Amino acid sequence: MKNIFLLTLLLQAAGFSAVAQHKPNMVIFIADDLGTIDLPAYGNKVVKTPHLDRLRKESLLFTQAFAASPTCGPSRSSLLTGLLPMRHGAHGNHSGVKEGTRSLVHYLQALGYRVAIAGKLHFGPASVFPLEHIAGTNTIEPGFEKTPGLHYDLNLGPVDEWLGKAGHNKPFVLLVADHSPHVIWPEKATYDTAGIDVPDFHINTPETRKSRARYYTDITKMDGNVGRLMALLNKHGLSQNTVLMFTADQGPQWAFGKWSLYDYGIRVPLLVKWPGVVKPGTQTGALVSLVDLLPTMVEIAGGTPPQNIDGISFYAPLQKGALQTHRQTVFASHTGDGMMNRTPMRMLRTTRYKYILNIVPDTLYNTHMNKARDHDGGREYWDSWRKAAFTGEHAAAVLWHYHHRPAEELYDLRADPSERRNLAADTAYTELMQQFRKDMETARRQQQDTVTGPEVIIKKTGPPLAPYIF
Repeated sequence: MKNIFLLTLLLQAAGFSAVAQHKPNMVIFIADDLGTIDLPAYGNKVVKTPHLDRLRKESLLFTQAFAASPTCGPSRSSLLTGLLPMRHGAHGNHSGVKEGTRSLVHYLQALGYRVAIAGKLHFGPASVFPLEHIAGTNTIEPGFEKTPGLHYDLNLGPVDEWLGKAGHNKPFVLLVADHSPHVIWPEKATYDTAGIDVPDFHINTPETRKSRARYYTDITKMDGNVGRLMALLNKHGLSQNTVLMFTADQGPQWAFGKWSLYDYGIRVPLLVKWPGVVKPGTQTGALVSLVDLLPTMVEIAGGTPPQNIDGISFYAPLQKGALQTHRQTVFASHTGDGMMNRTPMRMLRTTRYKYILNIVPDTLYNTHMNKARDHDGGREYWDSWRKAAFTGEHAAAVLWHYHHRPAEELYDLRADPSERRNLAADTAYTELMQQFRKDMETARRQQQDTVTGPEVIIKKTGPPLAPYIF
């Protein structure tokens, strides 16, 4: 007994406790602009992701996980605060959350965790997110040293060193935020355009397949980083005591994806590997939001979930292997992205139906995809879509739907997973529409969401509140 007591004192003197030893580490890999349906784990037959395929066999797969916003900054801020965008304040892209907001860093540090990030940042201010930054994890792609723009890669070399030093004396939370498959996609594709699949809500042109081949190449590139991260956890003997999660901030920069509340923009992949707790190779249809990760992680760490947030912990059923249901509805919002994508909208989604409220329906929907001419997030193929719309009925319908958003939209996801048939005006759904309207009013009131138009842009001088990288 005396020896055990002395050993405990020695461990505590080293900043290390026997209790801390048994707390699991938590690692979240966040892909950037990734469509759930573009992964083999979710049914895609073309894309190659061998490392995610292996992780899927070792994990619980969520089929109905959703971001809080279809825009990078607001989505990441929600994941790390457990608050929906209107409540944390960074509802417009590139904006910072309200000063004084508590984040995952505060909650987990109080429970004895180190909290660090590698890769992309894109949230702020630093006072709300006092993360440990692993330097050197953002590298400029070769050839773009003088004009990096969006040409950044994730470098896991420094993570290897950090895990070697930090992995055993204190539990940690590590965010690994990749830059892929965010545009700009690799110029040289590794996929043959002849074998590329095109979603039925897009327009199949040679230019579309060329861009899609580049996008798929970037997904496979991201998958390589997932594999490297898993190898590093194994190398440092951390895999068995680490909860490893894989997700994305929102959908890809394709029509009806990013900056929209259709499933291609708001539904995200979510895999959770927890050796000895989560049964490998399983899946759940439970409806969850990324804001639910924070309270769940607090409970995994042995704490009590905060009561004043929007996230709801799914820790108990996750631990018991009985995560069949969670939420009845998921709320998400979009307000804008600077001077583009200024068509605010709100969403309520159940496991079967989706209701979208478009706040300024008379405004034509435009995004970087069809407007920006300075990068390839649409420039390469959009003219071919316009041309096709003059001669093809399907192409014309796609572009009309893209630009024109009615005041209300209702979709039966079971019968219409591509969200192409708006049922809002169908009298057979009058009662359902009335309930959704009532629920939307309640949700917006709870969020103190009084927005009636696009985000208000306040020009500020000095460094950005939510820098893209660190």
